[in-house]
Amino acid sequence: MSDVLSKLGDILDERKAAEPDSSYVASLYHKGLNKILEKVGEEATETILAAKDAETSGDNKDVVYETADLWFHSLVALAKLGERPEAVINELARRFDMSGLEEKASRTKK
Repeated sequence: MSDVLSKLGDILDERKAAEPDSSYVASLYHKGLNKILEKVGEEATETILAAKDAETSGDNKDVVYETADLWFHSLVALAKLGERPEAVINELARRFDMSGLEEKASRTKK
């Protein structure tokens, strides 16, 4: 699984130098972080709606599809900020042996 994310990270990095009309991701980078974050918000909403529909219908196909879109656009946002997918994997790994309550308590207050 992390191999797929690593390969995707490579592609996202490559698209940073591409012309805006050469790919969807290059066009998002060209439009800037606010446009990318708008897409993240849009995909989050679509994921929520698909999950609600899946609970009723019992068919998870759309929620999986929308979650892939949400992850993808989140990774584009991270790449725009200079982070790779491995940073998220590493953060999840760091949390693996602690409870959610323990992890939440370990966060610094802002």
